Amino acid sequence: MKRHATAIWNGSLGEGQGALTTQSGALTDHGYSFKSRFEDESGKSGTNPEELLAAAHAGCFAMQLSHFLAENGTPADELKARAVVTVEQTNGGFEVRSSALTLEGKVPGVDDATFQSLAAKAKSGCPISKALGAIEVTLDARLV
Repeated sequence: MKRHATAIWNGSLGEGQGALTTQSGALTDHGYSFKSRFEDESGKSGTNPEELLAAAHAGCFAMQLSHFLAENGTPADELKARAVVTVEQTNGGFEVRSSALTLEGKVPGVDDATFQSLAAKAKSGCPISKALGAIEVTLDARLV
């Protein structure tokens, strides 16, 4: 299985702009820029690679956990996963430092210890977490 996306960039880093298109069409010529990536904390000026990484991580983790919960005989009614990817300026550029997962789970019939164990297993086992092995990945999970 292979998935793809295309980025087109025009101009310099600070003044240029780009467009992202994904295989699925979820993004089609979706704009991004230096401002949307490094300056606009509101996230309203366009997407950026780190936001897309956060979406991928949250989605992958939630799917992996749903599988483990179903295998346990306690399928989830709802899993609300969020990933916050932290980017910091370093000597000579920027660096992705961490991805912090938070989770609220509505899972009938599961006790907290089992839920925590399966969530930790999903955190370390989802393919995106594995790909992020060079950074810190944390998890804060709770049943609601």
